[in-house]
Amino acid sequence: MSFLFVDSQTWTITLLGWAIVLMALLFLVGIFLLIPKIIKWGVKRSLRNKGKDQITDDHLAISGETNAAIASALFLYFNQIHDEESNVITIKQVRRRYSPWNSKLYGMTNMDFRR
Repeated sequence: MSFLFVDSQTWTITLLGWAIVLMALLFLVGIFLLIPKIIKWGVKRSLRNKGKDQITDDHLAISGETNAAIASALFLYFNQIHDEESNVITIKQVRRRYSPWNSKLYGMTNMDFRR
């Protein structure tokens, strides 16, 4: 039972870290659930300003197939922006000057086995 003898500051930091991560995750979930509602509210408001009074959520709903088609079109568009590569690798052999740091001769030790 060595975990009982851990310093109280360790438990404080651990619980505070868990609380921060949990709060951040709950905040992100709230944002992800709130953004579509805000967008729908803005679209309804702009349509009301244009004179369309009878707007339901069915008019604003987009099917999954439409979302998939838009996502694939954006993916293909953004992947075609990159320029074409030649796919040719050129390797230049660089002749380096002599350096004692890369010489194997200096790494060898002279062992004298005379008796």
